[in-house]
Amino acid sequence: QVQLVESGGGLVQPGGSLRLSCAASGSIFRIGAMGWYRQAPGKERDLVATITSGDNTNYADSVQGRFTISRDNAKNTVFLQMNSLKPEDTAVYYCNAAESRYASGRYIPGPLRNYWGQGTQVTVSS
Repeated sequence: QVQLVESGGGLVQPGGSLRLSCAASGSIFRIGAMGWYRQAPGKERDLVATITSGDNTNYADSVQGRFTISRDNAKNTVFLQMNSLKPEDTAVYYCNAAESRYASGRYIPGPLRNYWGQGTQVTVSS
């Protein structure tokens, strides 16, 4: 069992910055890649950014160059630094953690679990 708790959301003006944090707890030894997703009103939940345990990153085109994902493996925490925020960035942001195929260097077969946080609201408005 893994629990994810997001923090850092809030109201910010266009062009402003915000940093989201997501702390993982529980059976964190199986966690591999982590990421951020967002869901705007009336829209589907979309990928924002992902990061592997080896710090390889992937970004949605809409946030490329503006957002930066990072992680602190020692603290089991993933961050999302959001700069140059736009009104279209307004959404509920969800933290995600995926189980890894490897644990302590051992290959783990079978289904892999995904974990989600409760979400944190980000509103970009004047």
